[in-house]
Amino acid sequence: MEVVLSEKNLLGEQTSPYLVQHKDNPVHWRPWSRAALEEAQSLNRPILLSVGYAACHWCHVMAHECFEDPEVAEVMNRLFVNIKVDREERPDIDQIYMAALSAMGEQGGWPLTMFLTPDAKPFWGGTYFPKTPRFGRPGFIQVLNAIHSAWEDKQEELQNSANAVSTHIHSNLAPSITDRGVGDPPLGELAAKIASLMDRQLGGLRGAPKFPNAPFLDLLWLDWLENGTEHHRDSVLLSLRYMLSGGIYDHVGGGLSRYSTDAQWLVPHFEKMLYDNAQLIRLCCYAYAETGDYLFQRRIEETVGWLLREMRVEGGGFASSLDADSEGEEGKFYLWSDEKIKEVLGEDAARELLATYSLTSPEAWEGNPILHRLLHPDFQPPEQEQRLRELLDHLLEARGKRVRPGLDDKVLVDWNGLTIAALAIAGRQFGRPEWLDAARGAFRFVCESMERGRLPHSIREGRRLFPAIASDYAAMISAAVSLHGALQEENLISQAMQWVEMLERYHAGDAREGYYLTASDNNDVPIRIRGDVDDAVPSATAQIITALTQLATVSGDHKIYEKAVRVAETALARTRNQPYGQLGIVTASALAQRPIKLLLNDPTRTEFVPVANRIPDPRRSDIILGPEKAAAELASEIEVDRSFPGAWLCIGQICLPPIRTGTDLEADLKAARRRSAGW
Repeated sequence: MEVVLSEKNLLGEQTSPYLVQHKDNPVHWRPWSRAALEEAQSLNRPILLSVGYAACHWCHVMAHECFEDPEVAEVMNRLFVNIKVDREERPDIDQIYMAALSAMGEQGGWPLTMFLTPDAKPFWGGTYFPKTPRFGRPGFIQVLNAIHSAWEDKQEELQNSANAVSTHIHSNLAPSITDRGVGDPPLGELAAKIASLMDRQLGGLRGAPKFPNAPFLDLLWLDWLENGTEHHRDSVLLSLRYMLSGGIYDHVGGGLSRYSTDAQWLVPHFEKMLYDNAQLIRLCCYAYAETGDYLFQRRIEETVGWLLREMRVEGGGFASSLDADSEGEEGKFYLWSDEKIKEVLGEDAARELLATYSLTSPEAWEGNPILHRLLHPDFQPPEQEQRLRELLDHLLEARGKRVRPGLDDKVLVDWNGLTIAALAIAGRQFGRPEWLDAARGAFRFVCESMERGRLPHSIREGRRLFPAIASDYAAMISAAVSLHGALQEENLISQAMQWVEMLERYHAGDAREGYYLTASDNNDVPIRIRGDVDDAVPSATAQIITALTQLATVSGDHKIYEKAVRVAETALARTRNQPYGQLGIVTASALAQRPIKLLLNDPTRTEFVPVANRIPDPRRSDIILGPEKAAAELASEIEVDRSFPGAWLCIGQICLPPIRTGTDLEADLKAARRRSAGW
């Protein structure tokens, strides 16, 4: 049956603010859908696929230069079926076509501009294109006409090329079952290789740009915990200290930008992403437990403050991102001049602030300088830091009167799961019930958005985008376990068990050897991919292994643990081709190999619980025992004498003798990182 959609822009009713931003373009945009793909086949017309996200600066630039231009739109509408995708709502589509661009030998990035055959196979692509030739790039109208001519004259050749690229993508993103039994996760080996790539003076990977790169830091931190590799710990701490002192961090309002364009963490690309800051909070919790450095506590407090102040939407969920631009300029909202600081604070207070903080304008920099404290990264005594914070709060109040960057207020379930878990860890560690309340509120928001037990992927203004992807279930299972660690409410574990059922029903492979990113009843994907590749967050597969391991530890359900191990073994075999892009699987598999369980008999919650709260560990799940035997207790085959307070620490399959004092528990928890490899 021939399918031809209306000759108009169809983005007005979408849940994604990024798509809605393009609803008034003269381009006849379609959202990604089965109907749009069938239209291309009916017309035998190639597809122009444009992928971006709301906080992407160059996406906005190309939109202004090309998609808002009637001349460009006329060519697009005449020659192509034009499809717009928000990569945050459809990470499966983004991964497929970003892999295609890479297979063509091109540098990836956003906006992603791909040309597809009518059956959605990629044959050519790029990223940003100006309307007219500039920056060594061809003009977009020139590109459109050249692609059309090639399609008219060399259609068979392009089809063959597209088939070859699609086969390559399938072999990389949707590999068939491989043998298990590849041995232990190569944690130490990969950690050593990653450490050799790190900047020993400023942290992060050497060179520019510099990203927070949480999967790399997670791997190094776990190797420190498992193998006692101190220089890997120190590399993580160095990276955190410098990024938290640089311009990439918002010293006035809290929160981290997506990356710095330079090698010194100084010049931010100003968009702020929810996932970066959730992972930052979690890593800073580990760093604070290890060092007691007030820097990490302060940055956690500031970043959580920013989340609660600027990122919460009605109902309690968290928005996805803040744009880099305001009033048409990148970073304008965040920048300060010396004169403006003096105007807000007065001469003396401004001098006091700028004795620690600096204003820097890099070479060829346009706009006001960047505020940072790279010249004075070491924290001063708490009372002095508190005084500096008070001065920064005055700047925050003044900044609040400026035109704000755009907020992408869609609630992504997997990113909210990461945030809930981070808030639960931080709320426990610092005794902040309001943070736990925020985590509980976001958890409730997501749960209330379900339909027939299934999660959506995206929620905005009452609209929900179904079905979820696998990382949504994984992140929310981990969120439930983390919240349970703080609240000890059994309904959280019951809900997590139901999500495992949904994950199994809609995402498991036929041989139950692993999971696919996209649900089985989603019929608009050209390739159903595994979700093995890390992005700025660990891959869906890595998150699933971690979530199943954590849930099995708390619930005592050995079948779920066996599932985690089976997924880890087959996924590890697949990592041999591109280990650097799949570090999350190695990290998660190492966690699954030796999870840690802490059982606490502490009726007053004053002896052992505060100690466990202060020392978070990514490997450990905590269960506070009640009067009846817990499932995790039965699974450990431990006889707990409830007549006196105590703690029982189990590492892998080995449980230590009962721990009788909080002091001994603290010593054992800290010693676990040095002794676990031998237990």
